[in-house]
Amino acid sequence: MKLASLKGGRDGQLVVVSKDLTRCVSAAPVAATMQAAFDDWSRVEPQLRALAETLEHGTTADERFREREAASPLPRAYQWVDGSAYLNHVELVRQARGAEVPKSFFVDPLMYQGGSDVMIAPRDPVVLADEAWGIDCEGEVAVIVDDVPMGIDAKSARSHIKLVMLVNDISLRNLVPPELAKGFGFLHSKPPTAFSPVAVTPDELGDAWKDAKLHLPMLLSINGKPFGCPNAGNDMTFDFGQLVAHAAMTRPLSAGTIVGSGTVSNKGPGGTPGRPVSQGGLGYSCIAEVRTVEHILEGAPKTPFLKFGDVVRIEMKGTNGHSIFGAIENTVQKYAP
Repeated sequence: MKLASLKGGRDGQLVVVSKDLTRCVSAAPVAATMQAAFDDWSRVEPQLRALAETLEHGTTADERFREREAASPLPRAYQWVDGSAYLNHVELVRQARGAEVPKSFFVDPLMYQGGSDVMIAPRDPVVLADEAWGIDCEGEVAVIVDDVPMGIDAKSARSHIKLVMLVNDISLRNLVPPELAKGFGFLHSKPPTAFSPVAVTPDELGDAWKDAKLHLPMLLSINGKPFGCPNAGNDMTFDFGQLVAHAAMTRPLSAGTIVGSGTVSNKGPGGTPGRPVSQGGLGYSCIAEVRTVEHILEGAPKTPFLKFGDVVRIEMKGTNGHSIFGAIENTVQKYAP
């Protein structure tokens, strides 16, 4: 089953989307918004699935689904927490700022709590005031959960994963070091986040969803040029069950909580730093990573961070070559108060 939120009102209008992303039908008779669906998921999900079946069979009135008309699946959420499950990314980024990776990182997931009151629509611009902040994109996978009890174990947490989607987690790299130096975590360096037009149930992913990981390439391009295609199922130290359990260690998670994977990152052959797509490698899901590799191999970074007017596109395709979640396509735009 595939779900989306069309723009309209602060929380959007929930629709069921066809498997090929071409058609949709309003879910208003069942649940007006995505959050309303999660608030009563056990009752609502079977009704949404029945609606999805009628849509596929062409036995209900439908309309054209346009990705540009979609808000993020949850235009605002009660909670957005983002992990850093790909330790290759952690190692490289920390190396760039001269910080070691503590051994605890390999057994205890990194996670921060982001702002969730405003989510960027998948085709809306990323609006920021200053290029000097070091504007970066981050291609990630995220899940949405129903109510999760505090202290749940990682295996049981998997059953609470109801939807999967893609993420463009915007980071302002030049604001990160001074914020972390304060010892109180991210705030200014993590502006609003963008999500894919469509969120899908894990069963919709077939064999690609295995062991609470999504085993497909994350396709990221900048200004139409391929930048990365790492496989989201590889080199993922912590699966989504572990990430959800970690988030719920000291608190229950409210239905509609979003949990992110962190930047998808693969090692190169033999554990070496990954190579750019242009050199036959899998590339990267963020600019900070390629800059770190350049620093390691060439002595200094040369790839610039994003500038106003740059366009970031993030997508994932199934084995049939068709888009699964639709595409995130964000243009970086200067803020004009």
